[in-house]
Amino acid sequence: MIDTHCHMYAEEFDSDRAEALNRCLQAGIDTLLLPAIDPQSHERQQSLADSHPADLKVFQMMGLHPTSVREDWEEQLAITHDRLFADPQAYVSIGEIGLDYYWDRTFEKEQIEVLKRQESWSAELSLPMCLHVRKAYEEILGLFKQINRGSYRGVMHCFGGSLNQAQRSIEMGFVLGIGGVVTFKNAGMAEVVREVPLDKIILETDAPYLAPVPYRGKRNESAYIVDIARKIAEIKGVSLEEVAETTTHTAHTLFRLP
Repeated sequence: MIDTHCHMYAEEFDSDRAEALNRCLQAGIDTLLLPAIDPQSHERQQSLADSHPADLKVFQMMGLHPTSVREDWEEQLAITHDRLFADPQAYVSIGEIGLDYYWDRTFEKEQIEVLKRQESWSAELSLPMCLHVRKAYEEILGLFKQINRGSYRGVMHCFGGSLNQAQRSIEMGFVLGIGGVVTFKNAGMAEVVREVPLDKIILETDAPYLAPVPYRGKRNESAYIVDIARKIAEIKGVSLEEVAETTTHTAHTLFRLP
């Protein structure tokens, strides 16, 4: 299986990163995708991509996270752009990018401008987008309708919208990133997972955040992909093996993994 979205380079893993990565392999997770947050995260991300267990495949994304859009957004975006365009083949996605109106809407216009520019990089480089969307599904779907590329390639990371928003996202070309929230009793994700096609879902942890039950409230890690996959299998009434095989195939196709 593939963890298509994790921050295993984060400082939360500084004391036992090697052990956590070995637990991934023991659990059957052999591929990790690392999203960027801001220029401050780049070196940590690159370090993990350069040094990890030989049996583990690690791929990078590059982008500026919406909650990192502040007064200095142009400088931050320029650094992100230069790193990406210096070696586009080093990255499998533009991410994570998007709109986040949950914590603060002070830089709402700037978030939209940053997303539009990074969406254009996605089109120029033929790289999929990894989209962080929080309290902004209608806004982001409306923006992509306005940009009007016809069809998009990417993932709605940590999808948390309605079934209708899920279906509209899929119609635009996106797949849904499903993580630990699907195991939460009152999250409402069961209906979405039940109704959308399995081949429109990919697995992710967002480690160290959003650990699935029975680890909820603790540090998340990529090995817990198995718990997420098991819950999806239960909801859809299929085998764990089918979930693993289908989601892995979708991830390989979306990110064009070797």
